[in-house]
Amino acid sequence: MIRPVIGVPTQNLQSLGGVPADIPASWVMSQRYIRALTAVGALPWMIPLVGDEPETMRGIYDELDGVFLPGGADIDPSNYGEERHARCDKSDPARDEVELILVRWALTDRKPVLGVCRGLQLVNLAAGGTLYQDIGDQMAGAIKHDYFPYDGRHGRGYLAHDVSIAEHTRLAEIFGAGALKVNSMHHQGVRQLGSHLLPSAVAPDGLVEGVESDDGSYLVAVQWHPEALIDNSPHTRKLFASFVEASTAYREQRALANATL
Repeated sequence: MIRPVIGVPTQNLQSLGGVPADIPASWVMSQRYIRALTAVGALPWMIPLVGDEPETMRGIYDELDGVFLPGGADIDPSNYGEERHARCDKSDPARDEVELILVRWALTDRKPVLGVCRGLQLVNLAAGGTLYQDIGDQMAGAIKHDYFPYDGRHGRGYLAHDVSIAEHTRLAEIFGAGALKVNSMHHQGVRQLGSHLLPSAVAPDGLVEGVESDDGSYLVAVQWHPEALIDNSPHTRKLFASFVEASTAYREQRALANATL
């Protein structure tokens, strides 16, 4: 069985907050994302934040069959031309840079992309969209979205609210169209939708919580955290599996094209 190579960008340890100043700069990423990908047959490749080394970045990208975008720190508003809002939390500019490079290359090459939480926001920016820096403060009529698992208040698997999945979308093929209960651990979200993106899931307040490409390529992103639900949800496992299947097909098509050169 061919196992596709999936790129998983890292983040700066210091972007997480509360890290002692004398700890050397490090790149890290939650094991949960890696385990979710290996569970459905992927070979994850954790990507260092070397956006200042274009040749290294391109060399890494060219080896990938798909790009996975994890959750994490707030995206810096300078990426969409805004001043920082008072409620915008600590960001990771080096990670922003690397992920935007990867997604823009993947969009051009129609290489499969799956994003979760921050990953959806990053996809939206790469497509020219913008974000609410703080939904509660900037979006009229917003419901609560920030069910963060701090101080034991809510577990990561807590199903906070419904989203409505649109018919005739990839998400509908996986979860079925209509209402789906999801977890919710974010305070930023899509404000203006990027070009060539279709809204495939929407929260009760109208916030876009799922996007897909309008050209048929595998580009799927969700605002919730499916990696925290995969163990008890066959549909969520199918979401990751569909991404790995698309990445495997991309790998096979690339091998065939190279063989005919």
